[in-house]
Amino acid sequence: QVQLVESGGGSVQAGGSLRLSCVGSGYTYGSKCMAWFRQAPGKEREGVAALYIGTTRTYYADSVKGRFTISQDNAKNTVYLQMNSLKPEDTALYSCAADHPLRCFRPIYASDFGDWGQGIQVTVSS
Repeated sequence: QVQLVESGGGSVQAGGSLRLSCVGSGYTYGSKCMAWFRQAPGKEREGVAALYIGTTRTYYADSVKGRFTISQDNAKNTVYLQMNSLKPEDTALYSCAADHPLRCFRPIYASDFGDWGQGIQVTVSS
């Protein structure tokens, strides 16, 4: 059974940084597209970033390009989301997701991902 566990969320002032971690288990780690999504109250879930594990292929939403970086530590089965220059509009529940590597070859959609973590809150104050 696939399990994804996020950590690293919290509250920060605008301009600050946070790093989210997602530890995966229950599958062959290198065979996945790993992604981060976020959902703010009253808004649809948004695909933020994705990484084809074991490669350098990444995807970023326009809203986070240049500020967020997705990376991997394969020895730890962990994917990170480094978030810099945070803005109040980045406030959301952030979730890690995993699915077939083909999901990483186009903009990411929540409906395409079958395995999800429980989510972690990120709050950015102005």
